[in-house]
Amino acid sequence: MELGARFAKWGIGLFVLGVLASFGVIAQCCVGARWPTGELFTQNITLWRGCPWTLSVAVLQMGGLSLVALGGLQIVEARASQAQVSGESSASFWLCVVGLLGTFLVGYPGYFVFDAIRPGFYDAPVAAGKNAW
Repeated sequence: MELGARFAKWGIGLFVLGVLASFGVIAQCCVGARWPTGELFTQNITLWRGCPWTLSVAVLQMGGLSLVALGGLQIVEARASQAQVSGESSASFWLCVVGLLGTFLVGYPGYFVFDAIRPGFYDAPVAAGKNAW
């Protein structure tokens, strides 16, 4: 039951982190409007005020909700089976948490690192930068 509670608590925390990170998506749309895209805007879907880290935020939010569901299932299972579970393995818990945080760190802060190397690679009409990302 302890492991289920850890899944649920971390899941809620990661979901809230994803909600807070989604404000960065809105800010990126505001910042990205400064680039002159012209007709390329209608031809390139990546310039339609999309955001390069939207996917990592969505993965973090859905993964957090999935951790809550897994934790809830483990809590219900522990209550339903009157047997005491000895030695719950937390390897699955840490794999889930590290996997979600790793995906988020590569997709969100990783964007800023790549943007520092190649400024405006996502918003400016520069094909080489988009291909590298």
